[in-house]
This record gives sequence, C-alpha cells and structure tokens, in this order.
Amino acid sequence: MVSAQPAFGGMFRQLIELGVVEIDTEPLDARIERRLKEFWENTSCPRCGHQSIVTWDALDRIWCRDCNFKPVYTYGTPFHEKHLSGGEVLLAFTLYADTLLSINQIAPFLGRAYRTVYTAIREVEAAVQRGFPVVWSLLAQTIDGPTQVDESGKVCSGYKGQETPRNSRSRGGSSRSGRSRWRGRHGDQLTLVAACRDSLRVIRGQLGIDYSGDLEPVIQEAEDLSQPLGEVWTDGLQAYREMERDHRTVVHKERYVSPSGVHINQVECLFSLIQPWLRKFRGLSKQGLEQAAHTFGIVRSLNLAGETTESVIDCLVIGAFRSST
Repeated sequence: MVSAQPAFGGMFRQLIELGVVEIDTEPLDARIERRLKEFWENTSCPRCGHQSIVTWDALDRIWCRDCNFKPVYTYGTPFHEKHLSGGEVLLAFTLYADTLLSINQIAPFLGRAYRTVYTAIREVEAAVQRGFPVVWSLLAQTIDGPTQVDESGKVCSGYKGQETPRNSRSRGGSSRSGRSRWRGRHGDQLTLVAACRDSLRVIRGQLGIDYSGDLEPVIQEAEDLSQPLGEVWTDGLQAYREMERDHRTVVHKERYVSPSGVHINQVECLFSLIQPWLRKFRGLSKQGLEQAAHTFGIVRSLNLAGETTESVIDCLVIGAFRSST
C-alpha cells in the first residue's frame, strides 16, 4: 500500500531536500522587529502600566524605566518562544491564508514539525482577526457602493480534533476508512454568510444547513468596517425577506441581475474562490470552519485594497497588544 504524500508533490519535495529551494526570512525578520519595537515605544508596560518603554536597535530586549521590566521584544506576541523565527512565522501564515497549501504542505517547506507550524499559524490567525478592524479603519481608502449579501452551505467534519464516532448506522458511520466518511449530524452543519462591499469581504458562520437565521452579525460587521453600510442587496431567500433592514433583492429563479441592476456577483465570486481554499483542510469543525473563512475574508480584503505584508504585520501586532491589555 502506497501512502499519500500531503506535500507539494514528489518532485518539489526532492528540490527542497536537495537545498535547491532555500528560504531567507532575514528581511522579514528585520521588518517585524522594527514594527514590534515601534509599538512597544507607544504602549504601556504590561507589568506596571507606565508608558516608559525604551528600545534599542542592537538589542532584542525592551526596558521599562519605571519597574525595570526587561522582556524580549517579542513578549506577548505569537512570535514569542517559537522554534521559528519571526519571519518564518509570518511566512507560514501567509502561505496558509493566501495560497491553496495546507499546513501539512507548509511544514516540510519550512523544515519544521507539523505541530510547530500549526500552533504558530493558529496564534497568528487569532491575533490578525483581533487587529484587523483597527488596521482597516486606518487605511487610506474609500469604501463605496452597495453591500451584497449571500450564503453558501458547508458541512463540517463533526469530529476533527475530537474522538472519532463509532462505525454504526445510528452515528452516520460506514465501513469506509478515512475522515470523509463522517458527514456530521445536523448540529455539525454550518452555513457561511458573506457580505461584500467594494474591497471589503466579511464571512461569518450561521448554525444549520437549512438557513433561516439572523443576518445581523455579518451585516453589523460589514457596517462597522465600511462606515456606513450603504444599500443592501440580496437574493430572494426567505431569510433575507424577513430582514428588518431596508434592502433590494434579485430573484435568481427569474434572473441573475434585476432590471434595476441589483445583483450579488461579488459574493458569488467570493464563494467560488473560498470553496477550493477550504477543500485543502479536508474537513473542519464548526469553530475551525468559521475561523478559517473569517481569515480568508480578511486577507482577501487586504489584497483587494492593494495592501502589503506590512498591513498583515500591523494586524498581528495590534491584535497581540490588544489581547494583553
């Protein structure tokens, strides 16, 4: 029996092993260090609360002049105490969030264990999600046009990262091996709801596959980030008809663009991009699916706004500092 290799492919793996493909993250390491130290100089000490932090270009320590606290500059961030350099941590997250590569494929590329890369990516992902609203509000851009809203049903794996259910008809199991045999019970089903306005992409999860839930979370987040919300466009789904907010609809049974020009093409395009991206995970729990989809929306928004890696670093750093205050 030949085991499947969850890497780029046999030939590319050989190139990595031969040293043909090399990674130099020193420029990225330097940029992360500079940005972290800039934030330390403008924040309060996590130990005593005084804003008296000093940094030095040649040292990896910061110093609080009030309480003499001297941690490394990565203290309190996802870069702290990792077996990866700061640049490798950010590279791993970028490959995860902005390509079709899975963590199983990224780990060999960096020459690290799966768990090392997985932990780093998850910590960065959480920090980026916390910091994104602040960074997005500071970007020099104008968000305009209607807010398009649509949904796409996804079935979660039900047990990923947990105990595998028994192979019985009552539990939905089968004699087939592999994680794909479990489709999950109704409580393991999640509908992804997305709102798109100009370059902004917001994706959230709603429980259940026969979606009739509250649209408020995704629309409220879109409004908070786009200031103001603008006109809302949806399709003819019953859940949208019951919205308290004023909106315009296009009924897809009749046409895809209404006579007045209403459509949800931006959201449908977004789902055509996120579906192959999600397939690389080979199943996600409810929490994992919503978190991954939310991350995809953030990175997609930054790409469409023409932002650079610097914005991702800012999201990460602001998110890390927000969680520690």
